[in-house]
Amino acid sequence: MSETATVLVVDDTPTKRYILSSWLRRAGHSVLEVNGGEEALGMLTEQRVDLVILDVRLPDIPGHEVCERIKANPATAAIPIIQVSANAITVADRAEGLERGADAYLAEPIEPAEFAATVEAMLRYYRARWRAELMAERLAGLADVTLRINEAETFDELLSVAVEGSANVLGRFCGTLALLPDGRTRRYRARPGERATAHPAGPELLDRLSGMVQREAQRAHVFTLQAEQWRGLVPDVQVSGSSTGVLCRTKNSRSPVYLGVENEPPLDADEVNLLRQLGQELALAVSALRAYTEEHAIALTLQRSFLPTRIPEVPGLRVAMRYEPAADNIEVGGDFYEVLPIGDRVLVAIGDVEGHSLHAATVMAELRHAMRASFIAQVDLSASLDLLNQMMRRYHPRMTATLCLVLIDPATGEVEVANAGHIPPLFAGPGCAYHHLGNLLLGALPETYTVDRLKLPPGGTLLLFTDGLVEDRAISLDESLEKARKLAETVEEDLEEFAERMLDAFGAREDDVALVAVRREA
Repeated sequence: MSETATVLVVDDTPTKRYILSSWLRRAGHSVLEVNGGEEALGMLTEQRVDLVILDVRLPDIPGHEVCERIKANPATAAIPIIQVSANAITVADRAEGLERGADAYLAEPIEPAEFAATVEAMLRYYRARWRAELMAERLAGLADVTLRINEAETFDELLSVAVEGSANVLGRFCGTLALLPDGRTRRYRARPGERATAHPAGPELLDRLSGMVQREAQRAHVFTLQAEQWRGLVPDVQVSGSSTGVLCRTKNSRSPVYLGVENEPPLDADEVNLLRQLGQELALAVSALRAYTEEHAIALTLQRSFLPTRIPEVPGLRVAMRYEPAADNIEVGGDFYEVLPIGDRVLVAIGDVEGHSLHAATVMAELRHAMRASFIAQVDLSASLDLLNQMMRRYHPRMTATLCLVLIDPATGEVEVANAGHIPPLFAGPGCAYHHLGNLLLGALPETYTVDRLKLPPGGTLLLFTDGLVEDRAISLDESLEKARKLAETVEEDLEEFAERMLDAFGAREDDVALVAVRREA
């Protein structure tokens, strides 16, 4: 037996309308009857109709015009129309009807078998077109959701996008569960056209859900649970009937991701395949973001392990140090700083090895330790920079680094500065200015490094930072350096607040930032 349909019969002759409707009802279809064109157009805005049987001659609007108006409306254009007539029966009449939008044309008297066959043919065409258009719309929605899933930068954004997109693509209430790297299980749900909402979930929920389904070899397992089963897992669940979901895990994932929708009416094969694809996309995105988060944490831990763990206590000198990793860079950078007491004096150093990689970080650690070692036998800034330049050129010939050394005597305020290609130190406070440019960076060419001698007055502040603070693709370096200089004209009493304000003023950066502020106490 063929699928039932809703058919609209438009005819102003009661007897003819009754006969056509009887044949349709006998075939198992639902029938709506109207006797005019205006009434038919109004009915189509209120009811879902699968097929229109339309008389050519109507009392208010000609049948051809009704046909054209139905086909001109995007909401009804796909509905097939069979035109019937007892008067317009010539070849020209039939041609005009088909040209003006009719999908079939029957001249009276109509044989019941011919009428039934034409109706079934039109319905097959309509259903095939409707399924094709629905699938095209869903595939477009799937592509859009997949793109937005891959663009998500946080787990909350990722799960929200996935559950909202799945609800809209499938037109059903949707929910998702995922275990995050911090050990929390996140649960989101959404209805079509609505924003996703977050809800609490127990840490064991995914394990219990996995235990309720049959274990299979595939990484995406589709299953259906009844409402009472869900209430046993989540008391506040809003599903009243059954729900169909998919548990997905990637090759290296420790925990699956769940994505499910209400199952009333039951999902067809196409909808199940879409749900599986959405679940797999979500699982891959969660796994990738989880890996990125963990690797970023490892990289940051490694980077910080290369830096001083505490600020040394130096009488007469206050120091504030900051290191901020790049906002979106998972790789380890080469920025470093050092505050090293040497007798009665203090060495403040800041540097940057080119690149972002584990190799850059290991070269940075090697350079920092070699710098510390260079001051064991003698305290000579020029000689130390020359030694480090030779080391870089011999052992890392394809690498370069910048390094600024500042040796301060807190008691007298005497300062020695030697700079190998780094941003000059900034003397903060009213009338602040940069020290002049130094010599070539390390690792480039043989160089004689000069040492400048100057005084840091009581209460004076010296600021050193790496280029990550001021480099911006959209702004010239000179403009950014001037911005930093103007910000440093005011120095807070609390040196930590001063360092924090300098970082905050430039916001999230594309490169790592190291910063050291030193103040000689009055």
